[in-house]
Amino acid sequence: MTTALPPSLTLEEFLKLPETKPASEFIDGQIYQKPMPQGKHSRLQLKFCDAVNQVAETPKIALAFPELRCTFGGRSIVPDATVFLWERIPFDDDGEVPNTFDICPDWTVEILSPEQRATKVISNILHCLRHGTQLGWLIDPDERLILAFLPGQEPIELTLSDRSLQSTVNLGREKGLVEFAT
Repeated sequence: MTTALPPSLTLEEFLKLPETKPASEFIDGQIYQKPMPQGKHSRLQLKFCDAVNQVAETPKIALAFPELRCTFGGRSIVPDATVFLWERIPFDDDGEVPNTFDICPDWTVEILSPEQRATKVISNILHCLRHGTQLGWLIDPDERLILAFLPGQEPIELTLSDRSLQSTVNLGREKGLVEFAT
């Protein structure tokens, strides 16, 4: 269930509030709490992040993060998974990953939960693309498909048996995003 609170808070005030479980997002002056992830959702999120990190972390290509708060463009969102190219990760002076990311991800992934509206989730993906994200995925576990969003293009519908999935991986490879995905 998505809950909207009165829009009397600024982004800066929102960021000073304690984190909620599940996470809350600040979008267009309103606070929305994300639904609690269920088993299928959590499993997909874990498998995605593990697959990316298994191939991309050691060679320092990219890192995937589950449920990472990203604040940029007047919003503070928590995609189900994000991928950042290594050179864009804002490591601190000790070489550690910081707690706050004030930049858009290179790849944003949302896994649709039964109680979520696809339009709200797609709105977050489009926000990311408008601010520099190079690839967005909306995964619908019930329909067993992925909608892939690329800047300036219409969405591409992908299934595991679809050749367009390989085409999207190839396009992402050209952009330096998924050279590690195959």
